[in-house]
Amino acid sequence: TFWPDTAEQLAKSFWPGPLTIVLPKSKEIPDIVTAGGDTVGVRWPSHPFIQAVIRECGFPLAAPSANLSNSISPTNAEHVRKQLGSKLKLIVDGGQSQVGIESTVIDLCVRPPRVLRPGMIHEESLLAVIGEIQSPESRVQSPAGGLRSPGLLRKHYSPKAKLTLLSWRETAELNFQLSTFNFEPSKVHIIAHTHIPSGEGLGGVSVIPHDAEAFARAIYAELHRCDEAGAELIVVEALPDSIEWRAIADRLNRAAAD
Repeated sequence: TFWPDTAEQLAKSFWPGPLTIVLPKSKEIPDIVTAGGDTVGVRWPSHPFIQAVIRECGFPLAAPSANLSNSISPTNAEHVRKQLGSKLKLIVDGGQSQVGIESTVIDLCVRPPRVLRPGMIHEESLLAVIGEIQSPESRVQSPAGGLRSPGLLRKHYSPKAKLTLLSWRETAELNFQLSTFNFEPSKVHIIAHTHIPSGEGLGGVSVIPHDAEAFARAIYAELHRCDEAGAELIVVEALPDSIEWRAIADRLNRAAAD
């Protein structure tokens, strides 16, 4: 593919790491890799195992995410085994994901470059390197129109249970809001970061630190755990409205969509 100066600047600043760069597809790349599209996403990951695999292969690898479409992304090998184990001959356990949510995706086929999917490499960091970008602004695409990036469907990253985001300060306030849902309290699981409810009568309460990077690392694993525990309603405490939390909010808002 054509490798512009902007791609070189981004690669030098953020690779290896969770940044996917969308570029025009060259004729050498089969259509099956890009689902018939005219662009391709390129990334150099930070995990030493996959770096070694790519070096030994001597050519780029085309690799989809290791989860069923629209389901919660895996953050460890056990998540992959439970979703896809019967379909795979080999699963390599590389340990727990160190970022947690999916990579930032930036499209260099348009001017100025456009963030298609927010991630833990924030827009401000990209802007500092390349000077100008278009913000994602909660982009949604229809599969019929061809997706420029994974993660652009209105509903995505979803657990089996219904997911909603709520704000509360006291347990009584949370319980009042829960009373408006038609779920048995024992089937309701809470994921909190600041205001920790008592959990009396509920299916479970888990706490993730009020830190965006720690929350990103842990949230998918918690959603998997809630599903495995038989949750029918997962309530996540509403997130702060700041740049550090924007990508996490994007994932949870899509997971909560009907």
